[in-house]
Amino acid sequence: MTSILALAAKEDRLDETFAALANSTRRAILARLTEGEANVTQLAEPFKLSLPAISKHLKVLERAGLIVRGQRAQYRPCTLDATPLEEISTWAEQYRPIWEARFDRMDTYLQQLQRQRKMGCDDER
Repeated sequence: MTSILALAAKEDRLDETFAALANSTRRAILARLTEGEANVTQLAEPFKLSLPAISKHLKVLERAGLIVRGQRAQYRPCTLDATPLEEISTWAEQYRPIWEARFDRMDTYLQQLQRQRKMGCDDER
């Protein structure tokens, strides 16, 4: 029973992370935070959004565990927490053999087409 609950919790975290990453503004905020901590004003600079709108995006990222918001007096720096991204990477890794097999088949097919094209060009001479 515990493992079922743990699996459900893990799935919920993945859902929350994917939902947070589904928005381009939030992905851009995360990209900015790879450079180091920043406050709301700094994170809002490249966007044509109000500070409250950026704050809403930050709340989504925080709920998903992708950022941590600190507090130093009036300064509330945001920092990236890549742990949920690692969980997505681990989840996606299970599909790598499928992707690689499809790419291998496509490569084989493209090589076959090139050989046929080359043979067709040789026949025309």
